[in-house]
Amino acid sequence: MYISEISKLNSFISALRKMKDFESHKTRGFTLIEIIIVVVILSIAAMAAIPLMSSASDVQIRSAANLIAADLEYAKSMAISRGQNYSVVFDEGANSYQIEDQSDNVIPHPVKKGFDYAMNFSNDSRLGKVDITSTSFTSGKVTFDCLGSPVSNGGTITISASGITATITVEPVTGYISIGF
Repeated sequence: MYISEISKLNSFISALRKMKDFESHKTRGFTLIEIIIVVVILSIAAMAAIPLMSSASDVQIRSAANLIAADLEYAKSMAISRGQNYSVVFDEGANSYQIEDQSDNVIPHPVKKGFDYAMNFSNDSRLGKVDITSTSFTSGKVTFDCLGSPVSNGGTITISASGITATITVEPVTGYISIGF
C-alpha cells in the first residue's frame, strides 16, 4: 500500500511538472488576439496624435489670416462708430500693414498703449514664416466708409507660408470679410 501511494505521488508530481512545462511554453509568446489588440490601440493613438503635429507654417498661416481679418473688422467698426473713413494699408515689400484714420495717420493700438496699430510679420517671431504675397486693393489700401463698406471695390489679401496659402476677401458692397484656405 505504501508503494502504491508513492507511485501515485510520483505520477502526481510528474503531472505537475508537465503542467508547469506547458504553462512555461504558453507564456513565452503573444497570442494573435493580443497582437491585434495592441496594433489597434497604437493605430487609434496615432490617428489622434497626427493632427496635433501640424506644421508650424500651417499654424502661423491660420493665425495670420485670423489676425488680418480681425484687424480689417476693427477698422470697419471704427469707421462705423466714428463716422469717418478708416483704412488698412498693406506693404507687401515690408511684409506689414497698419490701420490709418482719414488723415492717413496711423491710429494708436487700443490694447498696446503707446504703440501704433501696425503689424510686421517679419519682426514677429510667432508669425515669422508668413509673407503677404499680394493685395488686389488700389495701392494696397482698403478704406471703409461710415457705413462699413469699402470705398472702392472690395478685394483680396493673399498670404503664404511654406507653400500654404490663405486668402482674406473683403466683399465690395457689404464689406463682409472671409478667409479661404
